[in-house]
Amino acid sequence: MASVALAGCASTPEPIIGPASTQARTDLGQAGYSYTRATTYMLRPSDKISVNVFREPDLSIENVRLGVDGAVSLPMLGTIPASGMTAKQFEEDVSRRLLAAGLRSPMVSVNIAEYASHLVTVEGAVEEPGVFAFQPGSRLSAAIAMAKGPTNVAKKEQVAVFRESPEGIMIAKFDYEQVSQGTMLDPVLQPGDRVVMGTNGLSVFYQNLLQALPAFGVFGVAAVR
Repeated sequence: MASVALAGCASTPEPIIGPASTQARTDLGQAGYSYTRATTYMLRPSDKISVNVFREPDLSIENVRLGVDGAVSLPMLGTIPASGMTAKQFEEDVSRRLLAAGLRSPMVSVNIAEYASHLVTVEGAVEEPGVFAFQPGSRLSAAIAMAKGPTNVAKKEQVAVFRESPEGIMIAKFDYEQVSQGTMLDPVLQPGDRVVMGTNGLSVFYQNLLQALPAFGVFGVAAVR
């Protein structure tokens, strides 16, 4: 039986029954995008935390937000760095500082109250474009779901994900249908990611950037400085 495919597109793979695909397609610029969730979370600027010092209510504080520099102000200790540490590492750091300040056998617990630094922008042919907060470990499919899914006229095979990196802006293409069926990588989101369903909503800058890539419709990786 002859296979039927849309012009310019490969046939859509059959949905997977069992484990979903975790392989990144380098031809679509997905090399820098991962399926694996991070096992530990590092505190980031604008995260909100609670610090509890056992039997020391005057030294405990609820829902304090890390500054843009990643530091936080705590009773008795003043402003100290927190960004880049896990909650456990920050507990140990605060304990050491309190011990050095004269508190005997401090017992400190740190809880993350809000991941305010985790924001993703979703735009293009989705029902409700916007900027959304997400939990660490959330995936591309979750970002599209937060925007209430694609519109009826969306080009679901043209989902562009823009991500800042030390080298510039990374760009990768994903097919929403294949992601939903488990036949294409559903990457873990990173703070600051920008997801665009189709290309109509892109600015002239990004339209020109995509057109400069080797083949329009195959979003490779580009470095923009």
